[in-house]
Amino acid sequence: MSREAMYQIIRGPLITEKMTLLSENNQVGFKVSIDASKPEIAAAIETLFSVNVLSVNTLIQKGKTKRFKGRPGVRSDVKKAIVTLAPGQSIDFTTGLA
Repeated sequence: MSREAMYQIIRGPLITEKMTLLSENNQVGFKVSIDASKPEIAAAIETLFSVNVLSVNTLIQKGKTKRFKGRPGVRSDVKKAIVTLAPGQSIDFTTGLA
């Protein structure tokens, strides 16, 4: 898998209070492509960040129905991945990718 394909799978980090609490358990959250599978996510994380992935849990957050200028609209669905890293490993989001 090419680096471009990996960047298509991993859309960005999830930086929330809940993810900060999960980081104490060696877990990190990512927004991922809606059609990405767990093995693809694990391979992309291992290659891009040079860490060992123990498990990947995914969820799909359904888009909300909202109104814009009086007209109804729907936000897009978002797929999230919570990745458990091997003990002693971490991912620092404040530094750039190599």
